[in-house]
Amino acid sequence: MNPSLAVIFLTLFSGSGFGLMAIVALVNDFHIDGGLSPLRTVVAVVLALILVTIGMVSSTAHLANPKNAWRAFTRWRTSWLAREGVFAVLFYPVAITYLGWVFFTNKDQDSVALVLGNASAVLALVTIFCQGMIYACLRTIRQWHTPLVPANFYVLGLALGATLLASIRLMLAGPDRTLIGIALSFLLAAAIMKAIYYFWIGRPSGTTLQTATGLSRGKVRLLDQGHTFGTFLTREFSNSITPIAAVRFKVVVYVVGFMIPAGLLALGLYEPLGILAILAPLSAFIGIGVERYLFFVEAQHVVNLYHGRAPASMPMMHPNLRANPTAEQPPRRLVPSYQKR
Repeated sequence: MNPSLAVIFLTLFSGSGFGLMAIVALVNDFHIDGGLSPLRTVVAVVLALILVTIGMVSSTAHLANPKNAWRAFTRWRTSWLAREGVFAVLFYPVAITYLGWVFFTNKDQDSVALVLGNASAVLALVTIFCQGMIYACLRTIRQWHTPLVPANFYVLGLALGATLLASIRLMLAGPDRTLIGIALSFLLAAAIMKAIYYFWIGRPSGTTLQTATGLSRGKVRLLDQGHTFGTFLTREFSNSITPIAAVRFKVVVYVVGFMIPAGLLALGLYEPLGILAILAPLSAFIGIGVERYLFFVEAQHVVNLYHGRAPASMPMMHPNLRANPTAEQPPRRLVPSYQKR
């Protein structure tokens, strides 16, 4: 639950790489504006592989012992994390074969290329779904236990991929109205999906002390939390962000992650951007990187209820602050003097 840079990079870079691979297959399948040339296809697939590799390698930094990373693949029948790893590994040989075929034959729209490209895209989309389900399957974290999580992973990855491909087209061959329109559509869909998600997690619902104990007819109070903060549970399952700071971060997400990239791509329809087109995906990566940080820092485990924290649907506060400072203070536990020594 801690917003580790390793996990943020994993979801950000690998999601964009898989999304880019899916958009490449979409454009070549439907011959959007004639499809991509072999050169642009090669550039896009190489970039997708680089992004996926950055994400996967960075994920090992989150492990206590990276040498045991192979164990993550052994529980594929029950673990979404293992399924993500399996499909990500399967993605590599198919995508590399697709890349080699296009590079050596200079054909990216024949039957072999289309089959390999679609197979790579399917594996990429399945991996994104598994990545989202890693968090959506956790019932103890209300902000994650919703179908909105894998849906957001999809639209964010596709938005980043489409923005990257549209920028490559702007730099190498000038504006492509259909491709830029696809990128703008995915950016708009991602912005709408994030708005729905933020509205949903802000609703006053979720687990409370009453529902956790089954005493729903009365008001349950925590008489003694035993300690304030600084334990393993409060370090691993608690984060600190004020409501005002969360709103400011969300403004950054929408302005930097969605509005600026959309504005730059729209400008590219009328003015030659050249190398400046790279600013669109760069801005999108920064904004969606902030969104990834918020995704982790706003999540609250129900264990916080037993440490004097607010319910899981309320904004996270500093661990040593009570959810309601004006409420009646619980009675303090008296400790005999001989135990204090």
